[in-house]
Amino acid sequence: MRGFGDLEGPIMDRIWDRDAPVTVRDVFDELSAERTIAYTTVMSTMDNLHRKGWLDRAKDGKAYRYTATASRDEYSARLMREALAGAGDTEAVLTHFVTQMDGEESDMLREVVRRLSGRRPG
Repeated sequence: MRGFGDLEGPIMDRIWDRDAPVTVRDVFDELSAERTIAYTTVMSTMDNLHRKGWLDRAKDGKAYRYTATASRDEYSARLMREALAGAGDTEAVLTHFVTQMDGEESDMLREVVRRLSGRRPG
């Protein structure tokens, strides 16, 4: 898994920012207010995201309504997991990552580790 492409990212951001399913027209209208883009480009990109498993869709008349299959947080975690999996030395990568955190991020990491270490396996 790589990060999203130049258009996939902005499309996913708009879908994640909504609490309801969106149509290609919804996303196109928002994007076209910021840049010159063809409706068919948005449609084919959303179709590609569906084929890649990032979007679910349901038929609504002649159009589809799209929803994300994973949250923005889950996507970010997958990218982090992929980076770790591709690393030669996982401990070194984690060390570099943690040393770049600010105090608040370090506190959050400690809290997450503390909470997860209290869980029972299985």
